[in-house]
Amino acid sequence: MTDQFETDLPRAADFDTDALAAGIVRWVEMETPSDRPDLIDRLLDDVEASFDGLPVSLRRIPARDGCGGQLVIDYAPRGCTGQPALLMGHVDTVWDTGTLAERPVRRDGDRLHGPGIFDMKAGSYLATNTLRHIAAKGLVPPRPIRVFLNGDEEIGSPVSRETIEELSADAAFVLVPEPSFEAPGTVITARKGWARFTLTAHGVSSHAGGNRTDGRSAIHEIARHIMQMEAMNETETSATFNVGVVEGGTRANVVPDLARIEIDMRVDDIATGERLVREMLARQPIGDDIRLTVSGGMNRPPFARSDAVARLYAATAALAGHLDLPIAETSRGGVSDGNFAAALGRPVLDGMGCSGAGAHAVHEHILVSTIAPRAALMHGMLMSQRFQATALG
Repeated sequence: MTDQFETDLPRAADFDTDALAAGIVRWVEMETPSDRPDLIDRLLDDVEASFDGLPVSLRRIPARDGCGGQLVIDYAPRGCTGQPALLMGHVDTVWDTGTLAERPVRRDGDRLHGPGIFDMKAGSYLATNTLRHIAAKGLVPPRPIRVFLNGDEEIGSPVSRETIEELSADAAFVLVPEPSFEAPGTVITARKGWARFTLTAHGVSSHAGGNRTDGRSAIHEIARHIMQMEAMNETETSATFNVGVVEGGTRANVVPDLARIEIDMRVDDIATGERLVREMLARQPIGDDIRLTVSGGMNRPPFARSDAVARLYAATAALAGHLDLPIAETSRGGVSDGNFAAALGRPVLDGMGCSGAGAHAVHEHILVSTIAPRAALMHGMLMSQRFQATALG
């Protein structure tokens, strides 16, 4: 196995874990909630400044429609050819401004805690720093390297999707440094697709005591749809449903004329998703004299473990073996911007970030011991001719 790969590829021990951790902490301590484009711009400004004097090109896509901006960094020195290797991450988080004051960054043994550190500032920082390191040393990779950072992933990438699909279509392969779940070394080779719907029932209000039967309860209507949604978890083998929001009514003594629910749907494949979206949007009232409105649809298509993805993973596993790094694969129900790239038929490897736990939770953390191994793997994938030739067939 060893003679298959370049002998000068750095190992995990060659990376300065403390310096990398400090860089990650710097990003975490710059709060970037999705609803604060100004703070997202501040971080992207800092990233741009960190490349001053280096032979890269920078393209900034301004914030708009309440969504954070985007940054594309390209490194294409003389001697590299072909479509670029694309590393794609987000810098926005689910945490409101002021969270750091309540829950500052702290280290507890191997665990480095901080809001947004696991999802996914650690991974986005490592991707960006890997490119900065390669450019600063003047290394010539087999093909150009492109890093993309966006500021609206946590709200569904409504503005950045166009850029994501543009860059993905032009990429040889796509690495997504989202968090690594399960055992250290695990990467993600498939994700479910994601859809969201809102069902709103419009009934007829009346006095609950004096003339209850004159009313038509919107809550009763919505409750019947909830039961149908839950039952579909048993009948649909390639999809799951969760009613996560329920709203309705005004007072206990009033038959409610308005109620609504929000539904999260996950699907294994595009055909199932398209069918269920049609069925959801065509839902009809169950009760008499009720009007039902339905809105929503697919936000991200499924990310399937295609032959191209399997080949990319196999090459990654071989490289990891050469570098004495752990490696394994898994699939996830959660989605990422990698779904968009995979739907275009690109080879995608997700979960390239640090291991840890607590995405969107107060115990969010990464494992410091996984920082250098991930840096070594990213560097090897970008610099190894043998890896890229094997990964792309």
